[in-house]
Amino acid sequence: MKKIILFLMLFQVVSLNAQLNKGIFGNSNWFKNWTNFKPKTSEYRETSTVLQGIIDKDKILTKNETYLLTGNVYLTNGAILFIEPGTVIRGDFDTNGCLIITKGAKILAIGEETNPIVFTSNKPNFERKAGDWGGIVIMGDAPINKFSGQLPFNFEVNYNKYGGTNEDSYSGILKYVRIEFAGKKGRHANNLNSLSLAGVGKKTILEYIQISFSGDDAFQFYGGIIDTKNLISFRSLDDDFDFTEGVQCKINNSIAIRNSFVSGSNGSRAIEIDSYDLASNVDLNKKTTRVEADFLTLINDNNNAEGIVSESIYLKEKTALRIKNSVISGFKKGVVMGSLIKDNYESILPFQFENILFNHCDTNFVSENKDYTPFIENWFNNETYLIQNNILEDSKLFMEVDLKKTPDFRLIPTLIVADKLAKQP
Repeated sequence: MKKIILFLMLFQVVSLNAQLNKGIFGNSNWFKNWTNFKPKTSEYRETSTVLQGIIDKDKILTKNETYLLTGNVYLTNGAILFIEPGTVIRGDFDTNGCLIITKGAKILAIGEETNPIVFTSNKPNFERKAGDWGGIVIMGDAPINKFSGQLPFNFEVNYNKYGGTNEDSYSGILKYVRIEFAGKKGRHANNLNSLSLAGVGKKTILEYIQISFSGDDAFQFYGGIIDTKNLISFRSLDDDFDFTEGVQCKINNSIAIRNSFVSGSNGSRAIEIDSYDLASNVDLNKKTTRVEADFLTLINDNNNAEGIVSESIYLKEKTALRIKNSVISGFKKGVVMGSLIKDNYESILPFQFENILFNHCDTNFVSENKDYTPFIENWFNNETYLIQNNILEDSKLFMEVDLKKTPDFRLIPTLIVADKLAKQP
């Protein structure tokens, strides 16, 4: 009988653990070895080989060379670019170096936990800044909802096409990769992102990617069908994760680490979700943007200081978001809904929030139309959604917040235990 009771108690604890854990997770700190939170001071080898122009045949980049990415470099003609673990590619500041994987081509950038692949600025240490170089663009033939599958960048027309009908589109692998100081500003707000994923399909593998000091959005999703995990956005100038053009994305165990005083001119968020830029550009017979997020941590690291970053998640009409088991900390406004998301059941139903910890947030849910806010707040305050509020300093919430070390933004175990005990009947 005692064994049965012990088994039932253990089953309850395991079930409770699965239900109540929040934010990024892992048996150990998965930031170790491959990340870098001090890239401004890092020493990188001088470049020895120039990458430029069109690559139309399979090519291998080796760790024995350090590459200078000069101008727009196009991988075309279905070619495969294989990058060895430990390889360093430095984006050229003067020519706005940008690597463009065109539709049908593939990139295999497969680093290792102790030997990551690094894309960074060609400027000397202490002189590097957000937006020193262009970034990486990957185009596939998965579905999008935009009439014209062309990116608003200064690319050759023949190499600027994405989208199609192939949901299983495979554009390659990015794993254990760092992208630093990319996302250069362009004219007429046509800014490059650090990593642009356009019409990328679900067989593409994207995991263990750290983007630091992006001059525009860190991760930008333009349509496609994508499953991704273990992404890090650190000190992005603009949005950390931006979803548009009907992308169907699952994002798991990922984190955005913001600073209250670092923002683009139009406002910046950890997550921004829309389905189109202009109504005239979208085919509404196709899918609108849907994001499924699980175990995210979104941090504004000044704990709601009087800064210029105030919003964590921004949602527009004709989109859907389901976010579970996540932590939102240090934002004045946790979730902001666009003014066209109205105060009725039909408008609010596509948005689902479950088991979310809001820490140091003035308000959890708000509308751009203040008349809609009471309905939205009341809707999500239902106790069945397991929304929790707290006011803790980061050092009391996360295991290690010192960026001079290897940070560990998993919740402190004792906090999780206390949470469980509070929820037990």
